[in-house]
Amino acid sequence: MNAADAKLVKAENRPVVVGTGQELVPVKRPSRARFAIAFGVAAISDFLSMWTEFVPPVQWAIDLGTAGLLFLILGRRWALLPGLIVEAIPGMGVFPVWVLVVMSLIVYDEIKAHR
Repeated sequence: MNAADAKLVKAENRPVVVGTGQELVPVKRPSRARFAIAFGVAAISDFLSMWTEFVPPVQWAIDLGTAGLLFLILGRRWALLPGLIVEAIPGMGVFPVWVLVVMSLIVYDEIKAHR
């Protein structure tokens, strides 16, 4: 038996670990304080959006700023993108879209935490 065969025999004695390729990563949820701050930012943005409905460039700036702030506060959340798209539709500024987006994130995180 030469050295190569000895390595082969030693390798055969090791347990084989088979994985699915998917690692379980703990969900990192924002704190309640971050959700409260995000909710405040969303409420202020929706209030200002309601009054700037007839001045689209100002409303776009408010919505982009809100999306950026919520992105910074809540992290990289794809659920913010539909809110930005809905806010870009003329006439939708009268609805509290950003508040609904933050509320949906809170509900989604609660559902995901209980799984």
